[in-house]
Amino acid sequence: MENIKIFACKSAENFTKEICEYLKLPMGQIDILKFKNDNTFVQIKESVREEDIYIVQTTMPPVNERVMELLIVIDAFKRASAKSINVVLPYYIYSRSDKKDQPRIPVTAKLMQQLLEAAGATRVITCDLHNPAIQAYFNINCDRLSAQNILQKYFKEKNLKDMVIVATDAGSSKKAYKYSEYFGCPIALIDKRRAGNDDKAIATTVIGDVENKEAIIFDDEVDTAGSLIETAKILERFHAKEIYAGCTHGILSADAVKRIEESPIKELVITNTVPLPDEKKIDKIKVLTIAPLFAEAIKRIHEAEPIGELFILE
Repeated sequence: MENIKIFACKSAENFTKEICEYLKLPMGQIDILKFKNDNTFVQIKESVREEDIYIVQTTMPPVNERVMELLIVIDAFKRASAKSINVVLPYYIYSRSDKKDQPRIPVTAKLMQQLLEAAGATRVITCDLHNPAIQAYFNINCDRLSAQNILQKYFKEKNLKDMVIVATDAGSSKKAYKYSEYFGCPIALIDKRRAGNDDKAIATTVIGDVENKEAIIFDDEVDTAGSLIETAKILERFHAKEIYAGCTHGILSADAVKRIEESPIKELVITNTVPLPDEKKIDKIKVLTIAPLFAEAIKRIHEAEPIGELFILE
């Protein structure tokens, strides 16, 4: 692969290293530091003139600092005459603020698109958006990958005998149906109510049969784990044999890890789109790497090959 260089923002170094190892490329050299006045300074340590540049950034807290860091890095590459500036965001910034569903609130996911384009990004590569419509916000190319195959392969290898896929609410039923088609098993739906902005979800009943079955809950992300735990509790009440969960983005904010540890969930499977700190690692949480998928997408984009094949189910 010629005329391509891959750079990491500070919190994305491990993820970027995996990508570079897959592609057999060295990581680009860049300095990112802070002055004593808290201003961020960026300097690219090698020539990038007329190169296709890929910048990897995570949304590991503090999120707002990651946003500003990314914008400054993009600007540095633009002023260094990079041919293209491709931003790799495994977890899209502010993806849950995707619509104006309350009075006098922002649509921050749209604002992030505007900032990325204004800074100089020419493409964005992301994964499992909270709302797929976010992809249409962009006036530049936006490629949306999915962890579905990775999660499916993992659970298929567990050889569970009597599975049921559980949708946490009506909105996630379409995704649950896709998983149920792959595994050839039924689905169940949780009747759930959410109150206000406090992330508190109340599950009331199960529509479908989960008794003595191995229930798997799939979602795009787990943040405070409120919805997940409520779902697990009601599945336990309806006598599910074992309860598993799988998601792309393990945000696990606040006391989510403690909740999961104390819950009836046997295992939560996540990917490394958001780095999981050592203090949040417990036996119940399994982390799968999604970096090779991003690496393959980068390779195909750079070589002008289709990436649709990456989504074909095995």
